[in-house]
Amino acid sequence: MDIFTQQLINGLVLGSIYALVALGYTMVYGILELINFAHGEVTMIGAMVALSVIGLLMGAAPDLPGLMVVLAGVLVAIPACMLLAFAIEKMAYRPLRKAPRLAPLITAIGVSIILQNAAMLIWGRQYVSFPRILPEARHELFGAHITDLQIAIVALSLLIMAGLWLLVQKTRLGRAMRATAQSKEVAALMGVNVDRVISATFVIGAALAAVAGVLVSAYYGLAHYYMGFLLGLKAFSAAVLGGIGNIAGAMLGGLLLGVIEALGAGYIGDLTGGFLGSHYQDVFAFFVLILVLVLRPSGLLGERVASRA
Repeated sequence: MDIFTQQLINGLVLGSIYALVALGYTMVYGILELINFAHGEVTMIGAMVALSVIGLLMGAAPDLPGLMVVLAGVLVAIPACMLLAFAIEKMAYRPLRKAPRLAPLITAIGVSIILQNAAMLIWGRQYVSFPRILPEARHELFGAHITDLQIAIVALSLLIMAGLWLLVQKTRLGRAMRATAQSKEVAALMGVNVDRVISATFVIGAALAAVAGVLVSAYYGLAHYYMGFLLGLKAFSAAVLGGIGNIAGAMLGGLLLGVIEALGAGYIGDLTGGFLGSHYQDVFAFFVLILVLVLRPSGLLGERVASRA
């Protein structure tokens, strides 16, 4: 039971990060039906920018509290990622909005590769370590252990997800986003600035990605120019699991995928003598993706759409 509780905690922490990134995928897809494969790299840029700011502040003012230093890094990373996402949407995706679907998909992959190589040129190929400046106290919970950092990741992620849901459901921008997702043409006739709404969707998703990048680098203790690729694929898998285009589905899918990974790495790893342990935990994420695509392509909370004759 202790092992189950520990793996469940680890899965919820990891799933919270997946959910934040998956929200960016699902919002863009819900409005444009575009899979923005560059979104994982936006997460990576957020982590690298935040670590650069943290390093500068630690060198210039070593007496600053660790939480304040990390908060400063996040506050710089968020607008940096928002500007990057705005530029990507305006220069790479907007000109292809009426092109065949394959064109923006290939463009998204190209933007992803460009961002990876740009990050490699700026920050180098080496891993960048996250400094040990955050509280590391451990608490016992039902026989398992949870750290202050894990509590903060889950609490902050849930708070952000609740804020996003309120924004989409209760604000004027949220109504415009939902109207644009239903029909861009009709929304435009009703006075909605479709271009502005689409740009806002990319920008909001990038802000979530920046926070997720800092959280995942703090959780694992490092960042790398290639970290966004696998993280993006897993977040996309989470969005598909929950029902891509569905915000609640992305949240649920992210949490479930994290738990499935953790339990799979813990229990199946033990059953196979470690052969399919933590080093193979990525297998479980993509195995779940295949099962969902085969058994329920619309996802857990996605709507079943009847095929046209």
